[in-house]
Amino acid sequence: MGELAALLVAICWSFSSLSFEAAGKRIGSLQVNFIRLVLAFIFLTLFNGIFRHQFWPRSFSAHAWFWLSLSGLVGFVFGDYFLFNAYVIVGARVSMLVMSLVPLITAVIGWLFLGEVMNLREILAMLVTICGVAIVIVGRNTENGKLKFSQPATGILYALGGAIGQAVGLVLSKYGMSDYNAFGATQIRVITGMVGFAVIFLILKRFPLLTKVVHNRDAMKYTTIGAFIGPFLGVSLSLYAVQRTITGIASTIMAIVPVLIIPLEVLIKKEKITFREVAGAIIAVGGVALYFIE
Repeated sequence: MGELAALLVAICWSFSSLSFEAAGKRIGSLQVNFIRLVLAFIFLTLFNGIFRHQFWPRSFSAHAWFWLSLSGLVGFVFGDYFLFNAYVIVGARVSMLVMSLVPLITAVIGWLFLGEVMNLREILAMLVTICGVAIVIVGRNTENGKLKFSQPATGILYALGGAIGQAVGLVLSKYGMSDYNAFGATQIRVITGMVGFAVIFLILKRFPLLTKVVHNRDAMKYTTIGAFIGPFLGVSLSLYAVQRTITGIASTIMAIVPVLIIPLEVLIKKEKITFREVAGAIIAVGGVALYFIE
């Protein structure tokens, strides 16, 4: 069940990333971030109330609340703020390709802070994944032959920030969730994410802008779809996946998004994808698989 949930997560994130890209280009990434968390909270509250008879995650311990809340701040506020900016600048496909580094960043965190040792195969796998990402985002300048980013460097850095935020958030979630219900755990993370973005909106005095953007029907349509299949369904299933199977296997399956999103962009957005971009995505995902699957 854990592996199946991880596969569904990859499918959800492929569609939600395209939805959020479309919404972000219409009303801005910060507004999309806050609105989709409000919508996700409504979905989660209704789901937990109807199926678990708990509209509020009252059965969670103080320990779980603390670590899941911290995970929500790191993953939703820090990580997704950067990721959603990357959607607007370089698009969902390139952003999710950089996000394929999440399992490897998670492994590096374990090495630095938990003393987990990486063997030669794991180091090789990291290099393969980095090479796959580099094939797509690095090109050669036609004028002087020097290497350069084929995408805006700002967008790549934003996507990398999103990957770091998601990796740290996943580690904190697993530590705090224990055997608690995944949908209840996601509700706690979303609550913290909403509070975090509300503080940002207060500081930047952006709340009046929300009254305008909610009237953009196309943006709200894409945000609603993304909120349902992203932070509601996708994130909840990701927590269920790491709860029910080995974290590395779940992360590997969830990391196939860069490959899944290619046919979606061709069919939905009618984009032309080069052989180099397809090859880079496959190599990157292959590196993730090499790292975790013995």
